[in-house]
Amino acid sequence: MDRRIERSRQMIMQAFIGLLEEQEFEKITIQGIADRANVNRGTVYLHFTDKYDLLEQSVETYLMMLVDSCLQEEGVSTELSRELLIRALTYLKEHVSIYRVLMTNKGIPTFRHRMTQFIKENITVVVNYMDLETGIQRDVMAQFLSISVTGLIEWWIIESMPYTPEEMVEQMTKILEARLQLW
Repeated sequence: MDRRIERSRQMIMQAFIGLLEEQEFEKITIQGIADRANVNRGTVYLHFTDKYDLLEQSVETYLMMLVDSCLQEEGVSTELSRELLIRALTYLKEHVSIYRVLMTNKGIPTFRHRMTQFIKENITVVVNYMDLETGIQRDVMAQFLSISVTGLIEWWIIESMPYTPEEMVEQMTKILEARLQLW
């Protein structure tokens, strides 16, 4: 993609995230996005069909940026691991202004939902190797864990990250170990 086109898309998405921080999704207009991005309305429509398309593409773009940040090293598995979670939390911390808006904007649970789905897809690999002698179905365990991890990450962001990424992963590990022992 041409660098100018990519830059315009990026400016529009950043303007959109900035507006989401300030107002409800329903009140955001294409003209407002264009004004904030310092482009004309037509430029916004060249890249996105409407604000709903902009929302979907922003969610996918920022989710993929988060995922890519975790997989920077050659040969790193997408399987959920401590290292992967530390890289994810570190990236979230470095880009908190964007992800705080995406994770906590009550009018649009889209990002939170997609992130939960992504975690669930990857946690299912881990759950399939777990010895579940408790009678808990693997799909139920995967759903429970993915929602728990997403909720804990959201809490961490809302609370202004009171713990380092390493401490958070250590806490998550202890919680999982304690849960599995309780059952």
